[in-house]
Amino acid sequence: MMRPTLISLLVATGFALAAPAIRADQPAWIEKSNQNAQVLLDATLKFGPEGATQIGLPQYDSMVADLEPKVNERARASLVAARDELAKRALLETDPQVHQDLEILIKSANDQIDTLDLNVKLTLNYTDVGKLIFFGEFYLLQDQVEAKRHPAAVERLRRYTGLVAGTTPMTELAKARWADVAADPKLIGPYKAQVEQDLASTTQYAAGIRKLYAKYGLDKAEGATAALDAMDKQLGDYSTWIRTTVLPRARDDAKLPPELYADNLKNVGLDISPEDLVERAELAFVEIRSEMQALAPLVAKEHGFPETDYRSVIHALKREQLGKSEVEPYYHEVLAKIEDIIRREGIVTLPDRPMIMRLASEAETAAQPAPHMDPPPLINNTGERGTFVLTMGNPGSGKNTGYDDFTFKAAAWTLTAHEGRPGHELQFAGMVERGVSLPRSLFAFNSVNVEGWGLYAEAEMRPYEPIDGQLITLQLRLMRAARAFLDPLLNLGRMNRERAHEVLVNDVCLSEAMAAQELDRYMFRAPGQATAYFYGYSRIMLLRAATELALGAKFDRHAFNDFLVGEGLLPPDLLAAAVREHFIPAQMAKK
Repeated sequence: MMRPTLISLLVATGFALAAPAIRADQPAWIEKSNQNAQVLLDATLKFGPEGATQIGLPQYDSMVADLEPKVNERARASLVAARDELAKRALLETDPQVHQDLEILIKSANDQIDTLDLNVKLTLNYTDVGKLIFFGEFYLLQDQVEAKRHPAAVERLRRYTGLVAGTTPMTELAKARWADVAADPKLIGPYKAQVEQDLASTTQYAAGIRKLYAKYGLDKAEGATAALDAMDKQLGDYSTWIRTTVLPRARDDAKLPPELYADNLKNVGLDISPEDLVERAELAFVEIRSEMQALAPLVAKEHGFPETDYRSVIHALKREQLGKSEVEPYYHEVLAKIEDIIRREGIVTLPDRPMIMRLASEAETAAQPAPHMDPPPLINNTGERGTFVLTMGNPGSGKNTGYDDFTFKAAAWTLTAHEGRPGHELQFAGMVERGVSLPRSLFAFNSVNVEGWGLYAEAEMRPYEPIDGQLITLQLRLMRAARAFLDPLLNLGRMNRERAHEVLVNDVCLSEAMAAQELDRYMFRAPGQATAYFYGYSRIMLLRAATELALGAKFDRHAFNDFLVGEGLLPPDLLAAAVREHFIPAQMAKK
């Protein structure tokens, strides 16, 4: 999974992107596209500068999200002005690649406007301030961020807490934005379970920030103690306010208004109806399950298990858990084997940089309980790398908080392939090393492309994995098919949480904690996003099949996969058009 950084969510979450740095060796059309991207970047940076830190622009390191009065109106006006300027440029542009990038930028602006308008029309202004502050500090306090940038975290925290002259505590601004619209009975509040989980995580966020300050020697910095103490008090008071003010307006039903759910699906890159997606995913689910049942007896025989049903075999594999100190070394061992396979089989070009993999902190796990990849800075990158972050539990799941889903040997193969190489980490490292325009790497961001590539990477590696690793690859593909029908059915009100839980635990064989994470994801963490894996994988596999049929003996797997990485994060239709118009003719022309 990729940590969400969609442009369409920047205003709501406080994330943003950085201004482009022009590389001397990149094509002129990319330089021009990056200059056009600056228009939309300028329109968003002022409302959420925290993400600029993550992307690679240090001059925003001490700035904080804008929750001042009329932020929605000001954000919309800024986006409209940017869109209109880009539309003028598109009318005059003659370079087809620059023109396509302008269309990407215009679509991104329109999508952000639509999302903002829908949220203003339908929802109350609720902000999880604890999470916002945690990520604002976390993006600065990491090993790959230059030490000279770390002190900016203190200044940023002082701004969050209103200790800088002219600033107001973020918690007070969030309360005020809620009060702006709270009197309107037509607006829906956040889902009750989401609010309760936010409340439970707040102390972990605050503790996590203190641990980061201690790790990087900021706990004794000037102003740090006052800012940390103010943060603790303000977040505590904010939690009390949430219990008395927000919870009474929270909704018991997780189901979103249909237009909001449709907008979520559009923003992650889906271009088919939920009904069509459900039909395709249900068929894939039963087919994958049958394939697993055929493979399970072979795995059982190899391990000496008496059981042959795929469910029993998976649970037997899970019983042999790695110790906590063994997890990272084993994953790195598997990574080395995967890289050898990639080279031997000519699957895709490996990055020049070694991959980073680590276990998540408690605060990170509370904020993002699924395994994920933190992307590298795409701007001004001086060697920083993406990081595969393995979470080992779900603090919000109740009594059973630990995962057994990723800490047994057979699971390391497919998870490394997805989050690491040849999956997310390779895709983003490839964009950094080869150079991809900002419209294609940032503003075209869609989960269908990113998660589709991750699942495609799993499929590329499966034939070369140990047989038990192949079974777990199929198990996780089964989970992605389940996501593609459970998420819509829950959000369309055609299935309840209890039945979805049964599917995930009994058929997909997830732990209780992982199943809870999945359900929370569908119902309030990111409704619609989980559907992107199955659909994105389907689109890439269809594209691969069509390309192989068109080229016959001239099909080059390594060249095809490299081409996909080099095109950035284009949505499915644009990616397919690029393959048809550029890759296939180039391969046909080869002798």
